[in-house]
Amino acid sequence: MLNFDIQNHRPLREIVYEELKLLILTGKISPGMRLMEEELAEDMGVSRTPIREAIRKLEKEGLITIEPRRGAYVSQISTKDMVEILEVRQNMEGLAAELAAQRMSEEDKEKLRNVAKAYEEAVAAGDMAEMIRCDTAFHHIIVEATQNKILIQMVEQLQEMVLRFRYIYYDNFKRAEQMLSEHQAIYDAIAGGDMDIARESANIHIDRLKSLILEEPPTQHK
Repeated sequence: MLNFDIQNHRPLREIVYEELKLLILTGKISPGMRLMEEELAEDMGVSRTPIREAIRKLEKEGLITIEPRRGAYVSQISTKDMVEILEVRQNMEGLAAELAAQRMSEEDKEKLRNVAKAYEEAVAAGDMAEMIRCDTAFHHIIVEATQNKILIQMVEQLQEMVLRFRYIYYDNFKRAEQMLSEHQAIYDAIAGGDMDIARESANIHIDRLKSLILEEPPTQHK
């Protein structure tokens, strides 16, 4: 049930759209799952009209597929989709790490170290939601430190696809553990001001993700 007391100043269709989108991005509604308007309306405590409007909008964004006479389904993410996302991420985050090594403040270096530590603690606790939060924050701090508004905007545009991707590949817990040393290498290079090693470490980080996807495609729930 949505909390309308907090958000009642906003149009209902907008609230429903954002809530449904978040459920898809975070994997709470899995790829391939059929969306039943009546059930969603009941769960959210709204009529079917804003649900229908949200589904149509999300179809235009590629998150939902509508099949004639079959209904609406959450779009699948193929191995090809994931690799293409990583190819774009690799170029942008490699550049971001390189620039951050030159421009990151001491305060932000401390934030980056603390987030890396929080990620390590989340892995030890097996807390996937916290791992994803810390992973996202780690890369966000690096990108913001570039002070390059164009790069920051481009990375922000990619974040929704990356978020959905994270919830899928984090099903492989072994990968989460491996990322500890990769984050550490990136942090060490940035903290030490080594632009070349920072970029190389970021590239290795993404290369290993691509290898994982190609060798062991994540299972998508039906």
